[in-house]
Amino acid sequence: MRKTTTKATATKAAQQLDQLLARIALDHLFIETLATRNSDSLDFHDVSVWGVKSALMAAYQAGLTAGQNATSKATDQPAQQQAA
Repeated sequence: MRKTTTKATATKAAQQLDQLLARIALDHLFIETLATRNSDSLDFHDVSVWGVKSALMAAYQAGLTAGQNATSKATDQPAQQQAA
């Protein structure tokens, strides 16, 4: 049962990451979807260097926030649960 829970958690985390990346692409690069559509005109985009920088900064900040959240969750758990 634990493997199922872990797999479901991993799937949910992957979906959340996909949504985050799609949001960054839309907000900073004006790319509507990150899905491959097998068409050069749909899969390749001209973007500004300041848009790329902004998107990278947003992704970096999201990573920092995720790391801080993971660290605070780990330190909030009692030592007995961490050992289990």
